[in-house]
Amino acid sequence: MGARVVSDSDSFIEEVTEEVRRDRLFAMIRRYGWIAVLAVLTLVGGAAWNEWRKAQDVAAAQTLGDGIVAALEADAAQDRADALARVTSETEQGDLVVSLLRAAQLEEAGDTDGALQLLDTLAADGDAPAIYRQIAGFKSLLLQADTLPADQRRLRLDGLIQTGSTLRLLAEEQLALIDISEDKPQAAIERLQRIIADAEATTGLRRRASQLIVALGGAPVAETNTN
Repeated sequence: MGARVVSDSDSFIEEVTEEVRRDRLFAMIRRYGWIAVLAVLTLVGGAAWNEWRKAQDVAAAQTLGDGIVAALEADAAQDRADALARVTSETEQGDLVVSLLRAAQLEEAGDTDGALQLLDTLAADGDAPAIYRQIAGFKSLLLQADTLPADQRRLRLDGLIQTGSTLRLLAEEQLALIDISEDKPQAAIERLQRIIADAEATTGLRRRASQLIVALGGAPVAETNTN
């Protein structure tokens, strides 16, 4: 009988304890439930905002792409450059891409000064991502191959190499061409051999380097295995 009393007492205590827990839980929900609701709304709202932003970005990219394609459909390079000047973008990178394309069309149209002005302005823009500035600076150097002194071109090309730019191997190729123009075939061959041996060199770049080496009377080194 005593055992049953103890058992009943334990059961009663457990029920009371559970009731107290439930009361506390409901009290906390009544007091702090709005935080949970707010958290849920924030998560749902954040997800919806991200999806909306993604949709906006896709729409903006499509609009920019359509504008670029339409501008490049013009027959004459100058007309394409003029049409690109009217293309607007909602992002800085979109504007940079349009500027690079417009510079290429101005170059094709024979307006080298206009192309250089665009490229040099972009290359000097400290707010633009480094890769865009490097591309603009590199293109500017190519356009000035016959007008800019070799020592100045060397200095700027060396800068691309020293900074580890993705354009470093193309810069090496241009330095080899300067070596050739200064009647330094051996220096050019050694530079071209390094390009061929570089694991990051593209197939096209290796092919051009090999052809130049052969033309200079050298023998291309074996290519580095990139597998």
